[in-house]
Amino acid sequence: MPLLLLAGACSPSTSDASPQSKVSTKPPSELDRFYEQDLRFGSCKGYGTTPADEKAFADPRFRCARLDVPLDYSAPEGEAAQIAVLRVPARGKPKGPLLLNSGGPGGTGQNFAAQTDAALAKSPVTERFDLVGFDPRGVGASKPAISCFSKGDYLAGNVRTELVLTAGRFSEDDTKKLVGKCARGSGGEQNLGSVSTRDTVRDMDILRSALGGKKMNFLGQSYGTRIGALYAEQFPGNVRSMVLDGAVDPHLGSERRLSQYSGFQRSFDKMAAACALGEDCPLGTDPKRATKEFQKIARPLLDKPLTYGQGKRFTYNDLIDSVISGLYYQAVWPKITKGLAEVRSGKPEQLLAISQAFSGRAPDGSGSNFDEANYAITCMDEARMTPEQAVEMRHRTYEAAPFVDPGTGTEGARDACEFWPADPKATYPFPDRVEGLPPTLTISITGDPSTPHQAGVNLAETLNGSLLTVKGEQHTVAASGVNACVNKAVADYLIHLRTPSESAGCTL
Repeated sequence: MPLLLLAGACSPSTSDASPQSKVSTKPPSELDRFYEQDLRFGSCKGYGTTPADEKAFADPRFRCARLDVPLDYSAPEGEAAQIAVLRVPARGKPKGPLLLNSGGPGGTGQNFAAQTDAALAKSPVTERFDLVGFDPRGVGASKPAISCFSKGDYLAGNVRTELVLTAGRFSEDDTKKLVGKCARGSGGEQNLGSVSTRDTVRDMDILRSALGGKKMNFLGQSYGTRIGALYAEQFPGNVRSMVLDGAVDPHLGSERRLSQYSGFQRSFDKMAAACALGEDCPLGTDPKRATKEFQKIARPLLDKPLTYGQGKRFTYNDLIDSVISGLYYQAVWPKITKGLAEVRSGKPEQLLAISQAFSGRAPDGSGSNFDEANYAITCMDEARMTPEQAVEMRHRTYEAAPFVDPGTGTEGARDACEFWPADPKATYPFPDRVEGLPPTLTISITGDPSTPHQAGVNLAETLNGSLLTVKGEQHTVAASGVNACVNKAVADYLIHLRTPSESAGCTL
């Protein structure tokens, strides 16, 4: 799953958050009961959080377990959380487990393991490694899971956790009510404070130990590169191999949002140019006017949302969500333009299908907790913004991506994490170098709309690792199995620890 929009609070500058101190490779004795636990795998029945997952996890090769970890690492003798884990055995003689993370924050690793098994069914990677997907704390089938909204809330469109770029004006009361709703649905304020990426990284090291591995093999995409890089920083001596695909920039604070939205505008412009070559393009025949033509379609929904089904509403914000979700992959661009043409006729179903596929949300309002977990994890990872900083961020983002500008001004932007009940465990910036780490492989696509190519360059330099540049227009590629060049580079690295030469590259 791709990186969701960096929609929570962001660091006002790269100097606002200092990295946490490293955790020793040897765990403290008070964690022995976690590191020495016997992870017992059995049926995956009950591990899926959606009907689609339950069906996929019924494959008899898939085995599931729950890993105990401290809910609060500062009080490991207290309550434990449970991390849901799905393992797919290697088709041949295994070299060990390969841990997977799909991104987000909020993506389920169990689902990602099942998808990767299918996509790499004939790959040497699935022949030599057990695929291990885990739902990070707060996510999916892990317990406690973050829950802020009901099915009814989703059907009514009352599910906004991003109050900077969501069109509208928001108050202090709005943010207090949102946090209160999440606390009630998630089992209390203490659970909202337990879902930082720093804590997930420590969970991963316990999982490494429970799986019997002395060294970690890891493949993470999008936000998963952030998890991997933080693991490398805290546990460099425990890493054997690490593939980081679609990198989150380790050096940027709030600028990451602007960089990301500049990428979305670039992809929007390229989509509009391709559309203009066809017939009846809803964005017109002049790509330079595409943003204005798009706004003619989108902005009327501010005052008059479309209705569909039994009284459901499709709003301006829903349209923006759907379009951005589709911009991640060039293959989806024709569906976006078709959907925009249908919106002009009062039909939102095509665009709805794009956003629902992105977030794992079914038409009846059921689905994963991707959006809610994304919100909570972001609140625990990023420095807060003041209302003034939120307004400035809204202004600068509209400048970077004018197609998302509703034309209603920037006042009323708000940091949705403003009243989160726990202080963030800030993760930016990374140190300039991570010492004691074996060679890593970062993969970066030149036209990635969400995690720009330069972010991959920066992450590879930070880790003193190898970079594989891939020419193309999409977000992430390593786990999809769609490109022979990338497939070979990933397999050679994971199995033989052979990294590509500096001049190596691939084309989608």
